[in-house]
Amino acid sequence: MTDLDRWTRDASSWLAQAAPLYSLTAHPGLDDKGQLALGRRYLAARYDAGFGGITIAPEFGGLGLTALHKLAFDAEESRLRLPIHFFGISLGMPIPVLNRFCDDKAFVRERTIKALRGEEIWCQLFSEPAAGSDLAGLRTRAEADGNQGWRITGQKLWTSYAQYSDYGVIVARTDPGAPKHKGLTYFWIDMRAPGVTVHPVKLAGGDSHVNEVFFDSVQVEDSQRLSPVNAGFGVAMATLMIERYVAADANGYGPSLDQFISLARKVQVGGAPAIRDGRIRSAIARAYAMRSALDAISARALTMIAAGMPPGPEGSLNKLISVRSRQKLSELAMDLMGTQGLAFDPQASTKESWQMSWITAPTGRIAGGADEMLLNTIAEKILGLPQDHRPDKGVPFNQIPA
Repeated sequence: MTDLDRWTRDASSWLAQAAPLYSLTAHPGLDDKGQLALGRRYLAARYDAGFGGITIAPEFGGLGLTALHKLAFDAEESRLRLPIHFFGISLGMPIPVLNRFCDDKAFVRERTIKALRGEEIWCQLFSEPAAGSDLAGLRTRAEADGNQGWRITGQKLWTSYAQYSDYGVIVARTDPGAPKHKGLTYFWIDMRAPGVTVHPVKLAGGDSHVNEVFFDSVQVEDSQRLSPVNAGFGVAMATLMIERYVAADANGYGPSLDQFISLARKVQVGGAPAIRDGRIRSAIARAYAMRSALDAISARALTMIAAGMPPGPEGSLNKLISVRSRQKLSELAMDLMGTQGLAFDPQASTKESWQMSWITAPTGRIAGGADEMLLNTIAEKILGLPQDHRPDKGVPFNQIPA
């Protein structure tokens, strides 16, 4: 038995003991406030048990283990429906970025440990009303404020869990006279600072985990800057590369293929179990091949990360294909269910309900880069195809028609 096998066994044993105390299955019917409180208790217990911050360096309060350790732990944790969703963005992107790019190591350690224990939550302030997938088109501005640092003014949109966040990472335009990719700077920001206003946005599935956030001349110290001035786009891209691996789930965070097979055994098509229908078997085969390929790509990428190599563009394949597959399979499952496929439970999980999975899939196809942007990344960065014509390339941002 390898060290990884022994660690995974110990982790699984602890998770099995934690599930009756903290899982959402053991606490049905909790509202968002109740789930958040339960999640905070779970994260504190997880950290105290020695399973918090698996890949984070020990100097910042983590374990310093490999991405493969984290993959094994995350899979079992998710299967047991432990309440981690409020903290996924926080621990997935902002905290690793803070660890990598912030020079104040004492500050990083304090923030990281509090986030790992669920005491603080971070959000990621990227998308805007006029700049969603085109991150470099953002218009939120950060203006130098003498010796006082910067003042940020503008609006962000689709920010997950901003209403619960203590801090956030934000990209703002600091030089409107530079080409759009060149005049951006990356900061961290206090979400409780004067001038920050958060408004939740209700989605089709009935939840309001995303928000629009307004910044009215918000004071930010220069010590809160995480990139060189006007060189924040590279840090933003590093964040997105991490995000596309955080979202690496071959099921697209929907029900598993095994759940679809189970459904196909129960329902009837033409007077026989749907599993006997050639069209259904073909759909299962395609989904299996696709998801197996994604698992192989993820395993290869995680091995590269464990060897000290940065996340690459392959994460775009995971996000693009997995959520598309989830949407198609969810639609087929609802068709097989007939009129029962119209039943909708707003409290259901996307991993358990075909209806919730289907209605929320479009959100997944936009968040972290829309399909079209991912296709561009795959074409240019993986296949080596020439870049599309960009009429705004090299043009000062303030000369681009709005």
